[in-house]
Amino acid sequence: MRSFVHFLAVFLPALVAIMSPMAAAQLSPNYYANICPNLESIVRGAVQQSMAQSPISAPATLRLFFHDCAVQGCDASVMIINPNGDDEWRSTDDQTLKPEGFLTVVNAKAAVDSVPQCKNKVSCADILALATRDSVFLSGGPNYQVELGRLDGRVSTRASVNLPHGNFNLDQLNGFFSSLGLSQTDMVALSGGHTIGAASCSFFGYRTGGDPTMDSSFASSLRNTCAANPASGFAFLDGASPLRFDNAFYQNLRIGRGLLGSDQTLYSDPRSRGTVDLYAGNQGAFFNDFVNAITKLGRVGVKTAATGGEIRRDCRFQN
Repeated sequence: MRSFVHFLAVFLPALVAIMSPMAAAQLSPNYYANICPNLESIVRGAVQQSMAQSPISAPATLRLFFHDCAVQGCDASVMIINPNGDDEWRSTDDQTLKPEGFLTVVNAKAAVDSVPQCKNKVSCADILALATRDSVFLSGGPNYQVELGRLDGRVSTRASVNLPHGNFNLDQLNGFFSSLGLSQTDMVALSGGHTIGAASCSFFGYRTGGDPTMDSSFASSLRNTCAANPASGFAFLDGASPLRFDNAFYQNLRIGRGLLGSDQTLYSDPRSRGTVDLYAGNQGAFFNDFVNAITKLGRVGVKTAATGGEIRRDCRFQN
């Protein structure tokens, strides 16, 4: 794994460069009002169908959005399939993305394009942003307004993918999110997305053998889970309410039941503990800050026609 210092030296300038204020300024909740008036209801209906088919689809879609925006900006480049195999989703950091997230967006795109007025007029990047909001809301989270007007990127490479890891400390997390223009509060709020979803034993197993920040009974339970299924064992990131978007994730951190080291450090480090305490006791405050943070995330690296953006006919391939 490349050192964090190396990451900052090599990739920080590139990430800052893609955060164009002019591009972000084109975003508007009403962008498709005259182009595809029923866009939001079409996408929400498709997301509802995906969630009915698989409980994994909601957390998979939310994670897909972060993995997309945090690499080359919110341009759906994570969905591109390159014939030579050099694309984002086949990088080591993206191998854990679940098919259900990709399928949610592909199915929503098909639903949108089935309406003649809308066909090939809505970007995959915007559909991913809407599907993410709907995945959050339909799981019990806030129903926030989504800024729209992104175009799809044309470039996707393995080398462009560098993402936070489950063993990051607070300084590393802050460094990464700062490179996206996000604050520590934004980072702690976005981490609350882990209130839905799961992780395999390879991401947290090292913590179950004596990590002092992990509750001992929780560690014992996780050891048993992973020992019973060494290859396929997993645990929910929020064992209290794994399918519901709520503030239980933060309540878990207060009692040493954060699954990932990068999650538990939010409480064990006194610099971020106060925010965890706030969200653990006030779900409304968490929802409010999450909406602010994911809206800011959605402005990163927005593509325009001038910067080579397009509206992909098929989210998996450049036109």
